[in-house]
Amino acid sequence: MTASSHRALIIVDVQPTFCEGGALAVVGGNAVAERVAAYAGAHAKDYALIVTTQDWHIDPGEHFSDQPDFVDTWPPHGVAGTAEAELHPALGGLRVDVSVKKGQYAAAYSGFEGVDEAGTGLDVILRAHGITALDVVGLAESHCVKETALDGVRGGYRVRVLTDLTAPVSPEQGEAARAALAAAGVELATSAAA
Repeated sequence: MTASSHRALIIVDVQPTFCEGGALAVVGGNAVAERVAAYAGAHAKDYALIVTTQDWHIDPGEHFSDQPDFVDTWPPHGVAGTAEAELHPALGGLRVDVSVKKGQYAAAYSGFEGVDEAGTGLDVILRAHGITALDVVGLAESHCVKETALDGVRGGYRVRVLTDLTAPVSPEQGEAARAALAAAGVELATSAAA
């Protein structure tokens, strides 16, 4: 088996809701979606699994607020069943092996809080496929990408964040996220270096 047979690409929350024009837009979100789609299409053979995560909020309680603090509470976004919650159109032609949805009834930042249609959690899915290493990309670097990568490290995976295939909510939050990731042992690399 090759090293790539144990590596998964985790595409975090590349949804219109987090891109320009969406309810909780990240500057550069649409460009990230295009770059992720191009990279994943060109490198599909390098991964044993390609996984997507989606914010899929049905009734996430206090996660939604009419007066959000943008720390613990947010404007409604990623509402289940809406076009904004679907995968970004740029990913339309991509081979996706596993899709997990998170945050149905609570705040959920990490992809490891997501489940597939059968209700199986991401960690169980990855272990069932013999995955030991993760490349994490998507939106937003400062929030869901960071939390997914940190949970990956906590779960014993070797984790890389491909820094050119993500974008933070703000430059300052991106800098803080990269510092936290590096401190936790996450490798920060460009997609070209990967």
